[in-house]
Amino acid sequence: MTRPPALTPLSPPPECPARHTPGAPVDGDAPMPLAAATGAPDPREVYRALRARWGNVAKVELDPGVHAWLVLGYRELLTITRQEQIYSRDARNWRDLNDGVVSPRSRLLPMMGWRANVLGADGAEHRRLRQPLDEGVARIDQRRARRQVESVCTELIAGFSQRGRADLVTEYATIVPMLSIASLFGLNSDEGQKLLGTLVAVFGSADDSQDGNRDFEGILADALRQRHSNPADDLTTSFINHPNLRNDEERLQSMAAMISAGTEGVNAWTSLALRLLLTDPRFAARMHGGRLGVDDALDEALWRDPPMNNQPARYALADTELGGRLIRRGDVLILGIAAANDDPVIRPDDAASEPGNRAHLAFSAGPHACPAQVPARLITRTAVNTVLHLLPDMKLAIPSEEVAWHPSPWTRVPKSLPVEFSPARIPVRGGERAAAG
Repeated sequence: MTRPPALTPLSPPPECPARHTPGAPVDGDAPMPLAAATGAPDPREVYRALRARWGNVAKVELDPGVHAWLVLGYRELLTITRQEQIYSRDARNWRDLNDGVVSPRSRLLPMMGWRANVLGADGAEHRRLRQPLDEGVARIDQRRARRQVESVCTELIAGFSQRGRADLVTEYATIVPMLSIASLFGLNSDEGQKLLGTLVAVFGSADDSQDGNRDFEGILADALRQRHSNPADDLTTSFINHPNLRNDEERLQSMAAMISAGTEGVNAWTSLALRLLLTDPRFAARMHGGRLGVDDALDEALWRDPPMNNQPARYALADTELGGRLIRRGDVLILGIAAANDDPVIRPDDAASEPGNRAHLAFSAGPHACPAQVPARLITRTAVNTVLHLLPDMKLAIPSEEVAWHPSPWTRVPKSLPVEFSPARIPVRGGERAAAG
């Protein structure tokens, strides 16, 4: 991704005073690397320690020498998501990027750099670019989509059911959303598999993130070229024909926003919900006893471990104050969604969880709240329901503390969930399929 042009400097407003809690750290204290939280055995412990040290707005390190404010408080997070006139999504306002502190080759840019889509715009421009996404989601036939997802899930489970063992991440949770969402855009399974590999690099924000982003956009560019010549009943063609999208760059980036968030988000949500059911005996017992439903498990997973633990980003358009911290014009703020969900102001006791409570911020809030919450829940619910129904006695094959995580400062996705179960032959469409292995 090329470096966006620097914005014309504006005269900064007068400084606002910052309140400081007695004993709180000063700005010179060394900030914690953000990835240290998402990779921790229990990120909530890390976020609680940050809150105790900093309050509800903590300084963290994104890369060596690149700092950000991590918003830990529920109310503070609502403030920055609802006040786009102060906290912009447009990364061209990022001071460290414009000043060269962040290199144009930085591994952060595939996730944080400006894109010509709904994620990088505010106000009227955001509404223009969001309308095609909202309309695209609205045109999805939910009954048909549920049947298709259930068919995908059943065939995947049939592929390993006779073995009596499987990895619910690599053999299931990562594949279901990839096949489901890619098909909405007219992409075949091979293209979907390639997309999946590129997104692992993008969300990892490691040294291969720029290469992954380039390959990801290349697959989408090929899909656009094909649909210009051969229109079809899919979202790619819908974006080509939508009057709000003015050129192929906007169409491609709109596709990128929906596919990346949907594939990675649903993969993480499915994996984390299954992990919760496999590692928390009390929660699993309540569910199997009929006191909780699958949707309750899905929501509890969003409270405890939202797929995007930390979401980039907002950029301050003026000097302001948030959570007692002085935020300078051009500072970057990261949405600490997992930390805000754990804010004692709104969730004082884990044991007090109420079934059906969806006040979590897993889908963000404000104008940029996720537009695809309904299809994301449909895919995730179907994936979890199907595997629980077809493999009712599955158990985690390793101690819960040995579950490892993909490295990322943003997402929290298990590398694997190895399970064991009674071998079975699963009927699939067109007869019974013998399992591989």
